[in-house]
Amino acid sequence: MKRFGKISLVLSLTLSMLMLGACSSNNSGGAGEENAGGNSGTKSTKSITLGFSQVGAESGWRSANTKSIQDSAKEAGYTLKFSDAQQKQENQIKALRSFIQQKVDVISFSPVVESGWDTVLKEAKDAGIPVILTDRAVDSKDTSLYVTFLGSDFVEEGRKAGQWLTEQYKDAAEDINIVELQGTTGSAPANDRMQGFKEVISSNPNLKIIASQTGDFTRAKGKEVMQAFLKAHKDIDVLYAHNDDMALGAIQAIEAAGLKPGEDIIIISVDAVKDGMQAASEGKINFIVECNPLLGPQLMKVVQDVVDGKSVEARIVTEETTFTSEQAKEALPNRQY
Repeated sequence: MKRFGKISLVLSLTLSMLMLGACSSNNSGGAGEENAGGNSGTKSTKSITLGFSQVGAESGWRSANTKSIQDSAKEAGYTLKFSDAQQKQENQIKALRSFIQQKVDVISFSPVVESGWDTVLKEAKDAGIPVILTDRAVDSKDTSLYVTFLGSDFVEEGRKAGQWLTEQYKDAAEDINIVELQGTTGSAPANDRMQGFKEVISSNPNLKIIASQTGDFTRAKGKEVMQAFLKAHKDIDVLYAHNDDMALGAIQAIEAAGLKPGEDIIIISVDAVKDGMQAASEGKINFIVECNPLLGPQLMKVVQDVVDGKSVEARIVTEETTFTSEQAKEALPNRQY
């Protein structure tokens, strides 16, 4: 009987230990499931992969924009797959298709031109990958192909440039001859900055655009086109450049022709990057409309919201200002880009 009692005691203890082990295992599994599902409806903790296709590196603005996106993605802990389209739409379309094949979480890009995106955007939509437009828009009628557009209001930038010029020449009795250095043909900023500017100056019949040509947003092309303008027209009063780099190239051409930029020819530009602000502080550019390139932090927030399933505005406009020569001189020491 004693032996039987000892065996019973051993069996009882073994059974208790097995039951405790089972309870412990069930509790551990239960906690794991709760943690895995506990983030439902809250901020995602998964590693986010962002595919970003940049227009190129055509200007100081673009370089600042690229750095802002790269630095912000790193700070957010995202995996960034970055592609430089080198100003070619076909390169950008290839990059977007590569992102789709790699099954990134979100695609973002700054379109080289406005048209011709529907097919590849539909491919992204069919793959369940949300798309965020930055800096530049597309002209697709199907707005379901992208989640939102984050960037400047280019039409308003053109209006601001036109408003300043209209004010300067409100009492003009003679024609004021304007030459225009446009951005990349077919791009949103080129189309919109031209539209906004013309819309405002049309109120003054003395303000006349006598020549308009693309400078591709580059300093070298801006100089080249301005040289051609100066040879073809001896009576240029105003230059309206769609970005600082083209304005800076034009300044080189104006000075080479023996003229004083900012005096002999009034110069209006868009961007307000450091080089442009420096020229403005020296009186070589008379008025700059700001276009903020530091979109990285805003973009990463939108990416996170999209991944988390939160609703985002269909249009997110960046806040920007303008600078006269004197204002540029004051702001230059603290300029971040």
